[in-house]
Amino acid sequence: MAKFTVNTGDVVGRINPNIYGHFAEHLGSCIYDGVWVGEDSEIPNTNGIRNDVVAALKKMKPPVIRWPGGCFADDYHWEDGVGPRDSRPRRVNIHWGEVVESNQFGTQEFVQFCRLVGAEPYFVGNVGSGAVRELREWVEYCNFDGDSTLAQRRAADGSPEPLDVTYWGVGNENWGCGGHFSPEDYCAEFRRYASYVRGNVIACGPSGNDVEWTVRFFRKLRKDYQDFRNIHGFAAHYYCGTAGTATEYTVDQWYELITKGLRMEELVVQQRAAMDAYDPDRKIGLIVDEWGTWHPVEEGTNPRFLYQQNTLRDALVAATTLDIFNRHADKVVMANIAQTINVLQAMILTQGDKMVVTPTGCVYEMYAPHQDGMSVRTTVDSESLVVKGLNGDVDMDVISGSASVKGDTLFVTLTNAHAADAVKVIVSLLGGTRANGGTARVLTGEIHAHNTFDAPETVGPVPFEVEMKGSDFVIELPAASVAALEIALA
Repeated sequence: MAKFTVNTGDVVGRINPNIYGHFAEHLGSCIYDGVWVGEDSEIPNTNGIRNDVVAALKKMKPPVIRWPGGCFADDYHWEDGVGPRDSRPRRVNIHWGEVVESNQFGTQEFVQFCRLVGAEPYFVGNVGSGAVRELREWVEYCNFDGDSTLAQRRAADGSPEPLDVTYWGVGNENWGCGGHFSPEDYCAEFRRYASYVRGNVIACGPSGNDVEWTVRFFRKLRKDYQDFRNIHGFAAHYYCGTAGTATEYTVDQWYELITKGLRMEELVVQQRAAMDAYDPDRKIGLIVDEWGTWHPVEEGTNPRFLYQQNTLRDALVAATTLDIFNRHADKVVMANIAQTINVLQAMILTQGDKMVVTPTGCVYEMYAPHQDGMSVRTTVDSESLVVKGLNGDVDMDVISGSASVKGDTLFVTLTNAHAADAVKVIVSLLGGTRANGGTARVLTGEIHAHNTFDAPETVGPVPFEVEMKGSDFVIELPAASVAALEIALA
């Protein structure tokens, strides 16, 4: 039996809803056929945006969506995607298969998509092949509330009122596809670009948990530009990769990938510690604006389109990662899973007029009540498994989770990573509170289970009977499961 202790009197911090953010890049069929089908499509749409996708995403409550990349961002010129669609230029997408980008989906279309699903837009500007003036004018086009030429152009494109884009990234992966900068050279470029951006400005952080990149960036920023303050976020990327393939893996590989995902906690703790040395008041938020699994692409698809299936194993990776962010709500201000539709660890898969929500999408819908709650301290006493990995054996707790409070409601999420065995868990409440009933749901199945266009509801959350009374109660978590408990507090 495991024990999960929740101390409702020990508040970690507010769970920023942006931790539950998404990422949508012009890559494969994420945008075209995923979000955008065009106004003349027989697929039901609102101004060209798929209605079924909007309805599914609204249930997940995405607070923010990052766009247009990814690597695509540093070869994207925003003026290609505004104005009459029939006169927009056709460009080659050099990063993702050298397909022709029609630019039918641009600034106005993306903002409308965000408004339809209830998300804030997060734009990533072009540093690698762009210019400072280009980003500065994109900000003015989007946000200026006045009578400038660019504001008039925005109005002519259909938006007399400002688009109010809050979040602006200065480049993407500038250590790689965004220009192959050193941390110091990127820092100088960042300062130059950010000088002309009004909004929440986000700098490119490291690939994975590269503490050296972070230290060198902030050392340069403080040494040469001590008074520079226009930096609000610093964004790392972490892909835990794969073990086996998207749908074919052994039990050992099931554990291996979940363990790789759990390394996110190390990244969060160590990156924030490195930033604290230069930003002890935490005015600059730690962001993880690309993360997720990355499997070999599905056979028969274009290898540069990064299309992969999504199983219960991906759901466990998503759930355990979100629990890490919740537990460290004092350290993380935004995270954006890669990606929203048809690419990597997607929420949704589409094929023509068919659409299916993936197990990962189910997790996001189940975890949505955590948004804007107060994260409270949790501890776990669980059986651990020895997982064999490339860098030696790793101990992994079978049970993990997080908890948050809103008013008189406690929301607890728990995962059982054991591939074969159910586990009884004592949920113990500290802080002078007691459970007074509630509701629960669980997502579970055979470890390879996934949804297909022919069987779209193989994996999904179902009601779960739990007697939630008193300061201690027991829940029996099925093998390979994610559970969400909404508990009334007395």
